Amino acid sequence: MSEERILSNDAVADAARRLYEAERTRVPIPQLSLQYPEMSIEDAYAVQRELVALKVAGGLVVRGRKIGLTSKVMQRAVSISEPDYGALFDNMFFDDGGIVPAGRFIRPRVEVELAFILGEDLTGPGVTLFDVLRASEYVTPALEILDARVQMSDPETGHLRTIVDTISDNAADAGIVLGGRVVRPMDIDLRWVSALLLRNASIEESGVAAAVLNHPANGVAWLANRLAPHGVSLRAGEVILAGSFTKPVFAEPGDTFVADYGPLGTVSCVFAREED
Repeated sequence: MSEERILSNDAVADAARRLYEAERTRVPIPQLSLQYPEMSIEDAYAVQRELVALKVAGGLVVRGRKIGLTSKVMQRAVSISEPDYGALFDNMFFDDGGIVPAGRFIRPRVEVELAFILGEDLTGPGVTLFDVLRASEYVTPALEILDARVQMSDPETGHLRTIVDTISDNAADAGIVLGGRVVRPMDIDLRWVSALLLRNASIEESGVAAAVLNHPANGVAWLANRLAPHGVSLRAGEVILAGSFTKPVFAEPGDTFVADYGPLGTVSCVFAREED
């Protein structure tokens, strides 16, 4: 897929405005990949940057970043060779064991990840895994909530959304729950952190963190280097979701999710019904 910009600035701004409105109204927009068949990865990130700017102008604060599509299986499924990324905003953070309002989302799904909380800035290019381990104050279990402000499947053709749809849609980012046991990144081998994802006390998914680019810190290093050409650094205090090591599981109103990380404890949330 082309890395060059193809869409006009007006088209980028229009797409961002429609995505912004889709989140507010909870009505997904038609797929950008169908509207603009030649849309490039860089076009999609341009839409995302415009969307982030709209959210910041609306009063939200960027609290960190997320990395997605870190597994080889998922990359092959969407015909890309690298992960994607999006922004975490202050209104996306929910308490461990707390209530998540299901009605806020269109079609929520839940994934299991590790979150890196930075104690120092990371500025690419040239950031390595070891730089990430040194710069991270601690690592903690997390649940990520995904949503789709772009139609996942086109109602007329059945066409599935593509990577440009997901990237434009802030990498489908919608929520985050931090919990479990906080650890310093050098204290354990992060590759072997594993978790079970339970929905309503039934195991739906399981995985090990090494599935994230061989080491979850590799995703953070990749992100710092990927952002460098745009003059963006990862900042001390930011939360960086390093990428899921389970497949996403759909969440329905009333569902309880628990990610059991064994020695690192659990992190959980409940998707409340409208009447709750």
